Amino acid sequence: MKKSTFSFLMKYVFKRGFLFVASVFLATIVVIGTLSIPILTGKGVDMAVEMGKVDFIGLKSLIITTLIVIGITIIAQLFLSLVNNRLTAEVVYEIRRDVMKKIQSLPISFIDSHSQGDLVTRMIADVETLSDGLLMGFTQVFTGVLTIAGTLIFMLILNWKITLVVVFVTPLSFFVAGFISKRTYSLFQVQSKARGEQVSFVNEMVGNQKIVRAFGKEEENLKKFVEINENFKTASLKATFYSSLTNPCTRFVNSIVYAGVAVFGALAIVGFNSITVGELTCFLAYASQYTKPFNEISGVITEFQNALACADRIKELLDEKEIEEKENAKTESDKDINDIEFKNVFFSYTEEKKLIEDFSLKVTKGKKVAIVGPTGCGKTTLINLLMRFYDVKSGEILIDNENITDYTREAYRDNFGMVLQETWLRKGTIKENIVLGQNYSDEAVINACKSCHAHNFIMRLPKGYDTEIAEDGGNLSNGQKQLLCIARVMLINPPILILDEATSSIDTRTEIKVQDAFSKLMDGKTSFIVAHRLSTIKSADVILVMKDGNIIEQGNHESLLKQKGFYYELYQSQWAN
Repeated sequence: MKKSTFSFLMKYVFKRGFLFVASVFLATIVVIGTLSIPILTGKGVDMAVEMGKVDFIGLKSLIITTLIVIGITIIAQLFLSLVNNRLTAEVVYEIRRDVMKKIQSLPISFIDSHSQGDLVTRMIADVETLSDGLLMGFTQVFTGVLTIAGTLIFMLILNWKITLVVVFVTPLSFFVAGFISKRTYSLFQVQSKARGEQVSFVNEMVGNQKIVRAFGKEEENLKKFVEINENFKTASLKATFYSSLTNPCTRFVNSIVYAGVAVFGALAIVGFNSITVGELTCFLAYASQYTKPFNEISGVITEFQNALACADRIKELLDEKEIEEKENAKTESDKDINDIEFKNVFFSYTEEKKLIEDFSLKVTKGKKVAIVGPTGCGKTTLINLLMRFYDVKSGEILIDNENITDYTREAYRDNFGMVLQETWLRKGTIKENIVLGQNYSDEAVINACKSCHAHNFIMRLPKGYDTEIAEDGGNLSNGQKQLLCIARVMLINPPILILDEATSSIDTRTEIKVQDAFSKLMDGKTSFIVAHRLSTIKSADVILVMKDGNIIEQGNHESLLKQKGFYYELYQSQWAN
């Protein structure tokens, strides 16, 4: 286990100082109570070891004392379990909260470069495994360590010579457990990664069942899943097998300890008469109690090592570099933007593959700008840069001659309204999906829906605007989902619009009406339209024709057709047989 991972976990534990101190205190009482019983038992044996000389009065008092000690120990053990469960639950709660907060603050580039399944696994499965491991650590490992230390102290007080037998064999048990655990930790890391890959694949396949079946990829995907599942099985078996060796190996060493104490104790009674039978009974009980924590710790070593490997993956995520804002960045914008300018912008997703080079463009307020070009030419990348989902490598993007990095991302994005080809809806009512937590009146919501011609279909639903929809709007058509997303933009009425095939899933008749509504909405506003169907952008003030990250043609629809260049070829290809 990495020291940094352990420090990472203890940071969360120490935040709950009262619960941690209570756990230590109760664990100490449990250990002292448990270790006191062999002493009382040994005294009881000495009171009854000789025939005809049984001290019944002393035994009665001893039995009462023993029952009191047992009662206190049981109560302490009960409260220890409650405290440890509360401590673990609070630690896991905070870790999950921090992971979710971290994901919200990570750059889009990180989210794009990691599978959703892996991120979900770290937040759900890995944290759950860590929870189990922490609980075992507090209830068994921590108490076990105290038991080992306490047992040694009690045995030293009784007879230091026989204690040396125990101490002499102890390093062998530590060596065996340590030797195996070092190897199982790396194996459990491999298992966690394999589990993340499996969850990611399953998540992708379940979420895209229609596409899988449409292209007849069931058999191919099944074979790939079998391969991933086989890798996960192999990693799990290796990790579990090696970690399972710990228990029998430590039990063997512990048996040697017990046998050594029995032999030397018997010799001490018969040969030297240096200890009593009761003291030997006490010593044998201590030898058993001393070895028991090793067995318990080795018994949970599989879960504990698995938990530590998961903790390492969680820490790795929490250590990722967050989005950084410029010092003293403005937290509010006036929402009255006139000009937007791309100035000598260079950008690429990877160093090896250049995309946008020395890109410059100035858009004045109220202009409708359409962006067209073949797949991979940089249309979406331009929008990503405009929205600050990615930052430029060099050059700058200006709003009214101010660099967009002078604003926080939240303040800057308040100026934009986006409608994408891919819709996003969550489980909840129609109204909740339109307002998205903002405080808008029913009248404003209805007017927005009427503007985009969504009101009629909403009113046909069982409960109108209060109708519950499934996750991602599963019980709505693609066109209806897109109309709801358009209604959001109509409602917030932003100064800048970004439309990426915003009407691609709407029937032709409704599309004409929505385009008319958009025209009214875009009046006086700056608009960026990413289009694949060129017939939808004829009215644009400026059409940017992109290819390989550069603007190769620029103008309105008529002027570009007259040039008979790349735009002309694209336009004609859409009408080809």
